[in-house]
Amino acid sequence: MKKVFVFLAIVFSFLAVTVSVAAGCGGQYESPCQSYSILVDKMVAKPGTSEYVDNLSVSDPRYKPSEFVLFKVTIKNTSTTTFGGMIAKDFVPAYLTPIEGPGTFDASTRTVSWDAGFFNVDEQKTYYFKMQINSQANLPANQGLFCLVNKVVASSNTTSDDDSSQFCIEKQVSTPPKVPSAGPEMGLALMAIQLAGVGAGIYLRKRA
Repeated sequence: MKKVFVFLAIVFSFLAVTVSVAAGCGGQYESPCQSYSILVDKMVAKPGTSEYVDNLSVSDPRYKPSEFVLFKVTIKNTSTTTFGGMIAKDFVPAYLTPIEGPGTFDASTRTVSWDAGFFNVDEQKTYYFKMQINSQANLPANQGLFCLVNKVVASSNTTSDDDSSQFCIEKQVSTPPKVPSAGPEMGLALMAIQLAGVGAGIYLRKRA
């Protein structure tokens, strides 16, 4: 019987603590409950422009080997409170090399990391990256057209979010030189040239 009373006492004390914590915010005379949330937006520029879009499909303008790709990352505090300790990581896809931007690049994990720091309520921070596509010799030999995805993640102790952008690369195809066709017309032309050469030789011998 004692065990039953002890168990009930523990349950009631737990419920009392829960109600007390819940009543600490959001009530009629209490401050609103705090929410922790961020919004991460990753965009890529169209080739040769500064116009940023969410994604580029195979039907959109394509990048070429050795060209530079521009990215824009926006992190916004959409919560009702300030927070700090926001760390962002950009996962660089294969065949792409970071050239300019925030943070440091770890080649072993192909990750660019930077400290996004402290955010006020509704504060938004924007970061730009410049990356270069590999040369044609260092791209997949069996793919003339392929797409890559670049992902970014931002996180703190209380919240996180991520986003990604796709773009496509089209390799340059070298056209082999045209070989002259050896049809009947070509044969007649060659014969005429040869006969002209023979005639010239006879004429020169006569003059000699």
